[in-house]
Amino acid sequence: MLLLLSAWGCAAGGLVEVRGARIEDEGDRIRLLIDLSGAFSHNVFALSDPHRLVIDVPDAVLGCKLPVAPGNHAVLGGLRSGVREGDDLRMVIDLKQPVRPKSFQVKPTEERGHGLIVELVASGAAPGQAPGQAAGTTVRAAGKTGGKQAAVRPKATKARELVIAIDAGHGGKDAGAIGAKRTKEKDITLAVARRLAKLVAKEPGMRPYLVRESDTFIPLRQRMARARKQKADLFVSIHADAFDDPSVRGSSVYTLSPRGASSEAAKWLADRENAADLVGGVKLDEGDGQLASVLLDMSQNATLEHSAVAAQMVLDKLGGLGSLHKTRVQRAGFLVLKSPDIPSMLVETAFISNPEEEARLRNGDHQQRLAEAILKGIRTYFQKYPNQSAAIAGDGESRADIAAR
Repeated sequence: MLLLLSAWGCAAGGLVEVRGARIEDEGDRIRLLIDLSGAFSHNVFALSDPHRLVIDVPDAVLGCKLPVAPGNHAVLGGLRSGVREGDDLRMVIDLKQPVRPKSFQVKPTEERGHGLIVELVASGAAPGQAPGQAAGTTVRAAGKTGGKQAAVRPKATKARELVIAIDAGHGGKDAGAIGAKRTKEKDITLAVARRLAKLVAKEPGMRPYLVRESDTFIPLRQRMARARKQKADLFVSIHADAFDDPSVRGSSVYTLSPRGASSEAAKWLADRENAADLVGGVKLDEGDGQLASVLLDMSQNATLEHSAVAAQMVLDKLGGLGSLHKTRVQRAGFLVLKSPDIPSMLVETAFISNPEEEARLRNGDHQQRLAEAILKGIRTYFQKYPNQSAAIAGDGESRADIAAR
C-alpha cells in the first residue's frame, strides 16, 4: 500500500488534536504513527546526551495517551509530551542509541484522517539494513504487494565526493546592501564564498562548487538550477544583512519555511518534465500526478529537516566569532532556498549596516574566520549524517525503487 503524503501545511483554525498514536516495531526499524484531527505542520530533530527524538507540532493538543515503549527495547526508552510557547505540542522519544529519523505527513482519506509517520532507524544500520543484519540479506519493506510482504535488497553504494554548492549572494547589477563606507554586499559575499571554497577543497571527500565565481548577475532560480546540475549535497548562500538601525548586529542563518516549500511544490508539479527529473527519472504518465506529488513530498520533508539540522550546526559555529542576531535558525520564503531535494541555508554573516561589523567584514582575516566557522558547521553535519543524500532519496532506495514498490 502506498502512503499518500502531504506537503507541510498550516493548522486550519484553532488547535489540531492528536487523537491516537501507536508504534510499529520491526526490530531496529520503528515507526510512530500519529492520527490528527486536521491539517498541521511539524518539525522532527534528534538530540544527544542523552539521545532523544523531538517531534514539534505547532498549535496542537494531545487528546490521547502516548503508547508505552516495549520493555527492554534495544532502541526505545520511553515517550513523553509537553507544551511549549503557549499552544505548541512537543512529543519526545527517549532513545537508547542514536537514530536516523524520517517523517512523512499522510493525506486524509474517506477512511482515515490526517496522519504523521515518524520512522526511526538505528544509526549503526546500513541504508536499508537493520544493524543486526548481514549485508545482502533481504529487508522487509513497509508496504505490501499482492497481499504478500514486499522485499527490497540493499544496494551496494559507491563512495563519492560530497558536493557543497557555495552561493555568493547578489552580484553584477545587484550590489545588495551597501554600508556607510560604501562597502557592497556583493563584494563581501564573493570574498567569503571564495575562502570557503578553498577550505572545502582541502576537506577529504568534499568538493566545492562556486555558484557565482565573479562579479556577475545570476537570477535566483538559475542559482538553484546550477546547484542541482552539480548534484549538490548542500547549498549554502552567503549574505550580509542590513537594517535601518545601525546598532543592530550579529549573524543569523535561515532555512526555507514550510509555506515556501508548499508553494514551490505546486510550481514543480505543474511542469511534468521538472517533476520527472526531481523524482529520479520515474516515467510520469498522465495519471501519475499523485505519484509525483507523493515522491516530491518525501523529498521536501526530508530536505527541510536536514536543512534545519545543518543550519543550526553552522549557526552554533558562527556564535563562536561574536554575537548572534538570532540564536535559533530562522525560517523564510527565500527563493534561493527552494530546491526541493538539496538541504539549503542562507547565512547572514553580519550586518553591513553596522559600522563596526562593516569594518570586520572588509577585513580579510575576519572573512577567513567566517569561512572557517561555516566549514566547521558543514563538517559537523556530514560527520553526523554521512549518508544524508541516501536519506533524502529514500534511505537506501532510489525514488524510482519506491515508485515501483
